[in-house]
Amino acid sequence: MPDLSASLYKQDIGHLRIIAELWGLELESQELDSAREELCASLLDLEAVSETLEILSAEARSALDELTAAEGQLEWASFSRKYGDIREMGAGKRDRERPYLKPASTSEYLFYRGLIAKAFLESEKGSQEFAYIPDDLYEAVSEVSANQEMPPQTTDPLGRAATPLEKAFEIPAADHILDDATTYLAALRLGDDESRSRFLRDLPILLAAAGIIKNNVLLPDAVKKFLEAPRKEAMDMLYNAWFTSTEFDELRLIDGLLCEGEWKNQPQVTREFLVNLIEDVPQGKWWSIPAFVKGIKEKYPDYQRPAGDYDSWFIKREADGQFLRGFAYWDVVDGALVKYLIRMLHLLGKVSLAAPEEGKEPTAFFLLASLPDNKEEGRKIVVASNGRITIPRTFSRTVRYQLARFCEWDEPRNDEYFYRVTAKSLQRANEQGLKAEQLLAMLVKYTKETVPPAMVKALKRWDANGAEARVENLHLLRVSRPEVMEEMRKSKAGKYLGEALSPTAVIVKSGAIQKVLAELAELGLLTEVRN
Repeated sequence: MPDLSASLYKQDIGHLRIIAELWGLELESQELDSAREELCASLLDLEAVSETLEILSAEARSALDELTAAEGQLEWASFSRKYGDIREMGAGKRDRERPYLKPASTSEYLFYRGLIAKAFLESEKGSQEFAYIPDDLYEAVSEVSANQEMPPQTTDPLGRAATPLEKAFEIPAADHILDDATTYLAALRLGDDESRSRFLRDLPILLAAAGIIKNNVLLPDAVKKFLEAPRKEAMDMLYNAWFTSTEFDELRLIDGLLCEGEWKNQPQVTREFLVNLIEDVPQGKWWSIPAFVKGIKEKYPDYQRPAGDYDSWFIKREADGQFLRGFAYWDVVDGALVKYLIRMLHLLGKVSLAAPEEGKEPTAFFLLASLPDNKEEGRKIVVASNGRITIPRTFSRTVRYQLARFCEWDEPRNDEYFYRVTAKSLQRANEQGLKAEQLLAMLVKYTKETVPPAMVKALKRWDANGAEARVENLHLLRVSRPEVMEEMRKSKAGKYLGEALSPTAVIVKSGAIQKVLAELAELGLLTEVRN
């Protein structure tokens, strides 16, 4: 940082006299350079610094302490948003209006006392405008502050405890993400895009961050390790992968926001900062989400923004295409990110949530030491004679993943998954090199040999004969007389007609109904279509 002399280099002698007056000093020098040298010597006297710090306003002392704690400098955008700006004015206007007697902000209060300056300085992020304490004055302020009796520092968590309304409807944390991941992996293995599309778009990104999939392709060894891991260990795998990932970018996953352009953010750094704030919240208490977000906005508004930049990130609202630039949109961008991160912690079993009522946005969270243990591992698979299979949610994920490859899927409910063995599902499995006898062996093993005889027989017959019955949706063409049918057979429509069921009824080949109707019209036969 520039020292005091360099910081005052461009100031006129009138500005130097203002600083001296506010410090209770009197400049003897009439020439600018010597006056600056005289003032710097006086301002660096430890006794003068101590006396000046003691009479600062509470807000000014707080701002100076914040700068001191930040090693003497903070991005100007962040500092000025919290402590106000410094009005630009020439010497004439300054001497007429005397702003130093009624400063418009804490920043102006400190500026006219020479305690802070602002300038563009080099940083890791390039050249940025900073509020800073001149280097030699910073050393003096730090020494005096260290010797003064300071009130004890507290690290109170941001926000407040939740109100009864905010925590009225509890949404307990769970490890259901493991079960969703198992279903997703099975769908990916089967190439079932419809089933995959039902899941939140952050799930595949999380699985990729955990090294379980890559470019929507399963990594077999990693899948096996994940599915076979105990539930707590598997949850830890997902959490650690998420927490350390530089690719999982929560900001770009918030519903309703679109991020465009080449700008870059730092999701892992932001995530770690916010998680640390959340972990400061006391365990055993429901905590208000709105108050927590407000606390971050007040104390750490630029938690994800380098140099407090709210203009160069091109983020727009999906609903109307409105670009959300400037601090005015903090709540719908930066505030929304805090809420999204809390939701991720809920999915990963780290916090429970609560809302005013069912279906409402969560308004409270409860930090957990750990998830309760699952005690349902002993439950077994149930197979019905009609091919319906019921699997408890907490049953082996490896087994459910394998069984899903042989079956049609029904909607899960009440912590149970439902599958159906059909000719279509067995044919699909067969195309992947799986045989019905493998399914039968699994069912026998995991139902403790309680597979219904009808199901055993059906699977064995499938392996021997394939599908022995077929149900089809067909278009049937009926005519009034056999002569009409004969006329149609001889026309261009004849090639679209299939198996004859009677002299006046015939099956229309698949996909050809419109062509048949057109040919019939050419023959002067208007046809009635019944669904």
